[in-house]
Amino acid sequence: MKSDSAEQSVKVGERIENGDTEKKKKRKTNRRSKHTLVPIDVESSEGRNSGSKAKDCSSSLKQQRLDLENSNELEAMRASNVAFNSMPPMHHFEAPVEGGYPGSSGSPQLPSAEVSKQLLSKSCPDPRACEQSPRMNGDLFPQIEGSSQRKIFSSHWSLDAVNEALEQKGEAFKALFRVNAHNRCEAYCKIDGVPTDILINGNVSQNRAVEGDIVVIKLDPFSLWPKMKGFVTENVAQPEGTSSPPKKDDINAEDKNARQKNAVDLVEGLENGFSTNKSSVIREGAKNSVSRSSTPLLDSCLGSSCEQKGNCSAIEKLCTILSSFPYKRPTGQVVAVAEKSLVRDSIVGLLDVKGWIHYKEGDAKRCKSPLSLSDDEYVQLVPSDPRFPKLIVPFHVLPGSIRARLENFDPTIEAELVAAQIVDWGEGNPFPLAQITHLFGRGSELEPQINAILYQNSVSDSDFSPGSLTSLPRVPWEVPEEEIQHRKDLRDLCVLTIDPSTATDLDDALSVQSLPDGFFRVGIHIADVSYFVLPETALDTEAQFRSTSVYMLQRKVPMLPPLLSENLGSLNPGADRLAFSIFWDINREGDVIDRWIGRTVIRSCCKLSYDHAQDIIDGKSDVAEKGWPALHGSFEWSDVIRSVKHLSEISTTLRQKRFRNGALQLENSKPVFLFDEHGVPYDFVLCSRKGSNFLVEEFMLLANMTAAEVISRAYPDSALLRRHPEPNMRKLKEFEGFCSKNGMDLDISSSGQLQESLEKITENLKDDSVFVDILNNYAIKPMQFASYFCTGNLKDSVAEWGHYALAVPFYTHFTSPLRRYPDIVVHRAVAAALEAEELYSKQKQISTVEAKSCFTGIHFNKDAAESIEGKEALSIAALKHGVPSTELLSDVAAYCNERKYASRKVRDACDKLYTWFVLKKKEVFPCEARVMNLGSRFMTVYISKLGIERRIYYDQIEGLCAEWLEATSTLIIDKLYSKRGGRGYVKPLKEAAYVVSPCDLCVAKSSALSVCDTESLDEVVPAVFPLSIQVLSTISVVLHAVGGDDGPLDIGARLYMTSYYR
Repeated sequence: MKSDSAEQSVKVGERIENGDTEKKKKRKTNRRSKHTLVPIDVESSEGRNSGSKAKDCSSSLKQQRLDLENSNELEAMRASNVAFNSMPPMHHFEAPVEGGYPGSSGSPQLPSAEVSKQLLSKSCPDPRACEQSPRMNGDLFPQIEGSSQRKIFSSHWSLDAVNEALEQKGEAFKALFRVNAHNRCEAYCKIDGVPTDILINGNVSQNRAVEGDIVVIKLDPFSLWPKMKGFVTENVAQPEGTSSPPKKDDINAEDKNARQKNAVDLVEGLENGFSTNKSSVIREGAKNSVSRSSTPLLDSCLGSSCEQKGNCSAIEKLCTILSSFPYKRPTGQVVAVAEKSLVRDSIVGLLDVKGWIHYKEGDAKRCKSPLSLSDDEYVQLVPSDPRFPKLIVPFHVLPGSIRARLENFDPTIEAELVAAQIVDWGEGNPFPLAQITHLFGRGSELEPQINAILYQNSVSDSDFSPGSLTSLPRVPWEVPEEEIQHRKDLRDLCVLTIDPSTATDLDDALSVQSLPDGFFRVGIHIADVSYFVLPETALDTEAQFRSTSVYMLQRKVPMLPPLLSENLGSLNPGADRLAFSIFWDINREGDVIDRWIGRTVIRSCCKLSYDHAQDIIDGKSDVAEKGWPALHGSFEWSDVIRSVKHLSEISTTLRQKRFRNGALQLENSKPVFLFDEHGVPYDFVLCSRKGSNFLVEEFMLLANMTAAEVISRAYPDSALLRRHPEPNMRKLKEFEGFCSKNGMDLDISSSGQLQESLEKITENLKDDSVFVDILNNYAIKPMQFASYFCTGNLKDSVAEWGHYALAVPFYTHFTSPLRRYPDIVVHRAVAAALEAEELYSKQKQISTVEAKSCFTGIHFNKDAAESIEGKEALSIAALKHGVPSTELLSDVAAYCNERKYASRKVRDACDKLYTWFVLKKKEVFPCEARVMNLGSRFMTVYISKLGIERRIYYDQIEGLCAEWLEATSTLIIDKLYSKRGGRGYVKPLKEAAYVVSPCDLCVAKSSALSVCDTESLDEVVPAVFPLSIQVLSTISVVLHAVGGDDGPLDIGARLYMTSYYR
């Protein structure tokens, strides 16, 4: 009886943890016909948004293998071990937390086993028991006896066992842990060198890992691997591991037979090997295994093949298996957390106070005694990010202000955004224990949300330290005369800047001169920030810690103090400024004939906006009427106009040449937000990049490629470059299959062929811009993120240095040192190469003219670099300018990758936040959408007006019947005019459809008007029942704001329908 009770309590705990996911299918759908009515059963393969009612998904702990979409893949990023990896204190509670975790100075210790046991005893037997809270799906507080009598999760392997499995046995892999935002029960791990992500399905297999952790995983037996969802057969695309579809003529019969035999041997080896070849490492983990064989998978794979070819690594074995069985999705389980994500310390969410009050009121009625509070009670915190689990916050560790409001049973505290830190997650706890670390304010207000976004991504908005400010010169400041003597003086050259109209940190400027024979000398001039930010100073430490400026449209978190980024270092017009300059001599075909790199002094003659430059390109250069910016120096507007037109022509030639050489560019129109006087967004307009944007971009790319070439040759072991790996081939083949299915030819053999075929498709679809956007969206999904790296770490793999999208072997960041720390590092390496040229010329007693191109010129003098004098010169210069060692630069690259990714998340979160505020103001926003994916339970639609994708769920909706015709991939949606029978849970119609009466259409139309298109807006016509939908159908939808004070923010989408029967 005791074991039965424990087992029952564990099952209840499982139901709680999965309270926000949907119910698994209760039975197979073999009794369905091809024409299936959707509302019958619910799958758990996809989650719901935060506003949906919860479904019971306790069966997810049975480790069912589902064919689900792959999540976005990111390269593993590790936090640096150097001094800058610790966050400065943010504005936490001034007073210490009352009754906090016992322990030393701010480092909370874990609660005792007895406290944990008491906390675990308060769980919810049925997540539908409490419907008063729209966010929390259940009463979390009824006690359950014996819930801590049995482990829920396996023990993590010891460090020795992990090291042995990773380094000696090859029985485990280290990978970045990423969670599916639509279904937290699904997570994926990307192993370097393996083309397919490893699926970690279910909370037990995830074993207490959270989003962003570096984990150690063990693969499941091959027989448990499910079929890959969306697998494309070979007549459309070849198996993963091949970069292009091989031609039939290139594969002879002998190769085919050998491959087939190898595949058969593989299967036999996999199935027969599970009962033998056990290792000590696996035996240690076997006692904690969860219904899986503990035998190493890969040691039993390809045994004879590896003996013939020599020792095969575990990665090679796994890749061989996947190439032989491309339709299989490898699965595994987490056996250890190697490095905990920093996000564990800054999880933002809302407290479920209503659920707690509901429990207390019910407890008072049951006990017939006054309400009272005890320290062993807790409240639950629901993260704003659905990828994180719910957190248990014990009452005794709550901040005093929150605790006082709870004692008064104040339900308004539920609208307060808070941040929490995970302090413990034991093997018997279904949820992690946490403590509150920060209060932001109401979740429906803009400022608290932005502060929460910054906090969650560890972006410090604090003032610069006094020590960093003392490193800067006092103002007013002028370029020292001795500095001018050591630089090339370009103050008489027509130099101009082209930036957004609101830009204050001007990194780059351009110039152009006509040469004989139709040549042009183009100059790019980058702010010499490394002159002010010297290595190992307080200012360098601060810039290194911040790593990048973070932009949020109406707000900026700068990397450098404004005195430097907006004044001393900014290339402001009419002011003498220090710069790094690169000059290229370019012919009419766009070929660079010669180049020069050096430190200079410049004086910009004007600050043009992109609109100004575009007007010049378009021939609209009436300066008097346009109110253009002031002109400085002895130059006329005719000089500026001539320069812009020449630069535009040259950039067009360079761009065309770049795409001919295989470059790829994918982009869509994006909304630009309009703000009121209080900084609150009230509308948006769609904006595409202009020719002036491409003008600047082309020369920035050329400068970055030039700098990458220089530093990688001068310092091959310590150059900071930026690489872009090839895309995920499985996703790319799915895109190829999508195009083939819709009658379009797509060549994915290289970035150049992909770009060329996309251009042809775009030309054929020039009258359907929305479909072009959809194709670009599909094409972007397989792409991986670019990342910084130290060349010394990939010295033996130079082929991996390249940039896939740009189709170049070397690339780095050089052109934005005011807002990116890696650019400062690159500037120091370039300065060292220039200094080494001078030292080398002195040592060899040759003129500077002869030696000027030995390290930085278009023809690199390898003999000079490898000579004794050359090595000595490069070493002395590197030491002087602070070129870091391979080890230190590796840490800097990893940290900069992490900070750049955080900056990207901040930008995306703010864009979503601004969209939410606009939709909240409009209440409902009718618009047209294109169906991208369609199935029996939900559809994915693309809203071109915002450039976003959203899901619409239509299963289990009261008053709605969704019939899925699998044979024709068609969905029929109709209205039910009688209530649905049965006891199953159904959602109200308003969650899936916004139904209006024909009389209300005028009101709906007025709410859809935007500032930008009040004159030309086409009316969004609602659909009528029954509605037939296929992939790529255009349908009417309404968008609306979800959450705020009562839940995490989200953008909801519903079908836009009209009917007299509502």
